[in-house]
Amino acid sequence: MTTSYDNASPKAITSSRLRDQPVGERPRERLIENGAGALSPAELIAILVRTGTRGSSAVDVGRQLVQKFGSLGAIAQASVDDLRCIRGIGRDKAVTLVAAFALASKLAEELRRESPKLDNPEAIVRLLRDQNRVMDVETVQIVLLNTRRRLIRVEQVSQGTLDTILVHPREVFKAAITASAAAIVLVHNHPSGDPTPSQADTKVTHELIKAGRILKIEVLDHIILGRATTDRPKDYASLRELGHFNI
Repeated sequence: MTTSYDNASPKAITSSRLRDQPVGERPRERLIENGAGALSPAELIAILVRTGTRGSSAVDVGRQLVQKFGSLGAIAQASVDDLRCIRGIGRDKAVTLVAAFALASKLAEELRRESPKLDNPEAIVRLLRDQNRVMDVETVQIVLLNTRRRLIRVEQVSQGTLDTILVHPREVFKAAITASAAAIVLVHNHPSGDPTPSQADTKVTHELIKAGRILKIEVLDHIILGRATTDRPKDYASLRELGHFNI
């Protein structure tokens, strides 16, 4: 049985009423002062159950709950009826605890489904390869990323005629600023299938890099999508990999 949870609290609570404790030892005040991470599981549970019973504080009730079930995971799996076996936890308190652990579970699930990390050319290409394969005109897309290089969204900023396109930094960074992006990757396709960058591609890349430095939005790469052949196994070109970002 796990007993180390109670050690996080600096002093043992002997009075049954939290309001009788020094302010620095009350869970709510300690949370406000030091953050939730400074509290033991029993103290966090005490905040949720709010009150104890005659002779037992809310922290005592939390401690009993932890000792009874042995782990937070076991408490999270407990039903309302299971929780009510602890003296001082009635229906309403049990429902509050079940709801709190359900929220924690949903948060963990949401974080697991977080947008993919796009920190290399191959990851960007995997994201956009299929939709670009069917395009018969050059189309510029901006991959908007947060500070952790995870996807915010992809925006199309320009579309041209076959092998001819014009993109202005204003259009690119307007989308980035609106999305509060920390970094971007410029992506466009070559309908010819050859992803070799043109002089215009290189020029646009340099303009975007310079504009990004002014706006504090990093331009991570410019990727051109094409089609693989026997002689050219890669179906894309990364201007960063080709050295065009050394300016």
